[in-house]
Amino acid sequence: MTRYAMTVDLRRCVGCQTCTAACKQKNGTAPGVQWRKVLDIETGEFPDVRRTFMPVACMHCDEPPCEEVCPTTATQKRDDGLVSIDYDMCIGCSNCVMACPYEARSIAHDVKFAYGDKPMANEAKMFDPARIEVASKCTFCIERIDQAHEQGLTPGVHPEVTPACVNSCASGAMLFGDIEDPNSNVSKLLKETQSFRQHEELGTGPGVYYIWDKNDEEL
Repeated sequence: MTRYAMTVDLRRCVGCQTCTAACKQKNGTAPGVQWRKVLDIETGEFPDVRRTFMPVACMHCDEPPCEEVCPTTATQKRDDGLVSIDYDMCIGCSNCVMACPYEARSIAHDVKFAYGDKPMANEAKMFDPARIEVASKCTFCIERIDQAHEQGLTPGVHPEVTPACVNSCASGAMLFGDIEDPNSNVSKLLKETQSFRQHEELGTGPGVYYIWDKNDEEL
């Protein structure tokens, strides 16, 4: 069975925010709504300090808390591991926003654009009225994944069916693929390195794995 997942190599991420910009450009999210963020983490004590950049978004969990609290079943986990939102069924109750331990969901209550009332060209092209007054989040560019099945392409290998953030990563820190496929790029990387997932102790089974150096115990 297919289980799509993402790996983020913290040894390579330079905090350039290109993935954040690519996500916003691809999805036309409203001002103040970021489906993907990059945390700037400082560890150690002066003068022995370091900075680590950690891209975060929806973790597409195996056991998503958001799905459990949704009263309309608008949020559902697909067989391929992606957690989706049916905007037509969502009533904007915010249960999922509060239940998500990763703070990955948001609700845009009003139509807003970057500069006043008139949208820029990309905003006009990507504006989706169905996303107003409902929960929204990173989808792993779910429509591209669906396109891959139709065209016989492989997410994580062919750019046109790979999440925009992964395609844009300047340092090659982000990979995407089927973790159940031992020959996929993500499976091979995880076998060769050490990794962790955020808040694994909660039992959510996040679908985003962070690659780290064995000496970085403070992370």
